[in-house]
Amino acid sequence: MSIVTKGGDSGETGLVGGVRASKASLRVEAYGEVDELNSQIGFARAICPHAAAGGLLKDIQRELFAVGGELATPSPRPGTAPAVTAPMVERLTAEVRRIEAIEGVLGDWAIPGEHAASAAMDVARAVCRRAERRVVQLAESGAEVGADLLAYLNRLSDLLWILGRQIEAEAGVDAALRIPETGGSKWSRAW
Repeated sequence: MSIVTKGGDSGETGLVGGVRASKASLRVEAYGEVDELNSQIGFARAICPHAAAGGLLKDIQRELFAVGGELATPSPRPGTAPAVTAPMVERLTAEVRRIEAIEGVLGDWAIPGEHAASAAMDVARAVCRRAERRVVQLAESGAEVGADLLAYLNRLSDLLWILGRQIEAEAGVDAALRIPETGGSKWSRAW
């Protein structure tokens, strides 16, 4: 068996169920963004010094295969449960809230790049937001997209952002956007 099938040489790919689609279709673009997100999270995990975060990210990478599979399925079989569920979203929400409660983690917006692992989380977050936008485009085109799938991507981007801030806080890195001398309240313009 070979991974070379030549089936995509004409610019089409196979979706779940055998349907052929253009590699430029919104559906293929959406699950392609999720694939890129999974790879970027893998890179972030590989350089992350935080073992617990690494384990969480590996679990999320496994879940992203379910996200991609759901997006690659143009016509779910009747009676088939969606691959992305509310409990998956709730788990991400609980992780965000747990990290937010850690003293010193949530203080200001951050400038990416002050720490390699947190910068990788920020890149993953940006890719996640792009994947979310593609899924919204797919839904707005009339395709059926589960509400939990959209919520999952939205919550995942929050989690990736807060993980970056946790890494910075634990490393003693100040990546705050706001310049204290300029005044203003938290979350306000920094310049």
